[in-house]
Amino acid sequence: MLEVNNISFSYNGKPVLKDINFKIDEGEYLAILGESGCGKSTLLKIIYGLLQIEEGTVFWKENQVLGPDYNLVPGEKYMKFLSQDFDLMPFITVEENVSQFLSVFYPKELQERTAELLEMIEMTSFAKTKVKNLSGGQQQRVALARVLAQEPEILLLDEPFSHIDNFKKNNLRRNLFTYLKKKKISCIVATHDQQEVLPFADRVIVIKDQEIVADNETQTLFKNPKSLYIASLFAEANIIPLDVIKEYAKTKEQIIVYAHEFKVSKTSGIEVSIKSNYFMGSHFLIEGVIGGQSIFFTNEKGLDIDSTTYLNVPLDIINKRLA
Repeated sequence: MLEVNNISFSYNGKPVLKDINFKIDEGEYLAILGESGCGKSTLLKIIYGLLQIEEGTVFWKENQVLGPDYNLVPGEKYMKFLSQDFDLMPFITVEENVSQFLSVFYPKELQERTAELLEMIEMTSFAKTKVKNLSGGQQQRVALARVLAQEPEILLLDEPFSHIDNFKKNNLRRNLFTYLKKKKISCIVATHDQQEVLPFADRVIVIKDQEIVADNETQTLFKNPKSLYIASLFAEANIIPLDVIKEYAKTKEQIIVYAHEFKVSKTSGIEVSIKSNYFMGSHFLIEGVIGGQSIFFTNEKGLDIDSTTYLNVPLDIINKRLA
């Protein structure tokens, strides 16, 4: 179990993180979400021991993780960190990079372990290729296999698929997170990509203004976001006054509505004027205007610009968001 207790950290006197607390269990995948510059990467570096914290402690089981004031070489054998700098050896091959820290005294196990990881990252055919000849996305995949080679107990990933093409990214995500669950490796991922979170993460932490503003199971947080900021990290969302949705409502309370939760009607509901259509493949994201304010919703087809349509929000969604 990882325990992060009352962590605070500043860069040059400017607060970055304040009073950060959470735990993660064995085999759990925790996603850290937040806008750029909110401290996601900094938090991973603190957990790994690259930065010296001002207040608080980090423990993995009974072991306290100490920073550079205590360790000349950061990191612990049970923990691996993949940053956005891949730290590969460019003039040796892919398989040599992956197997670099495995024991040469067990050649059969070394070979089998290397082959397993190359298959997981779909780089078997590049085993004999020198890393300097790979693309950025291929190098990122090799770096991922390299940190997994020694089977850490906990893995820290900072934007782990940022350089990888969508063609490879989706399958690689499935391979990786299935592998981690199978091996019961705990994982913390700092990301801005909801596709790395919604299908795979057990739990999500959201950071804003140096603090944790949400910590919950992934589906629970997605279905019941407590702010537009949180909802917008998952999908296109709107904040709508309740008396706009239901004219008879005697309250100015607002609720959050995802674009896909609106139901389009030809006859009744919130009257909106169509401003823009955005083709999204399986549907259109449509921007409408009501009272000078933009509102975003989805529809199977695009709608005529400057035409009028009506939007409704199902009662169960209203009740759930008001709860």
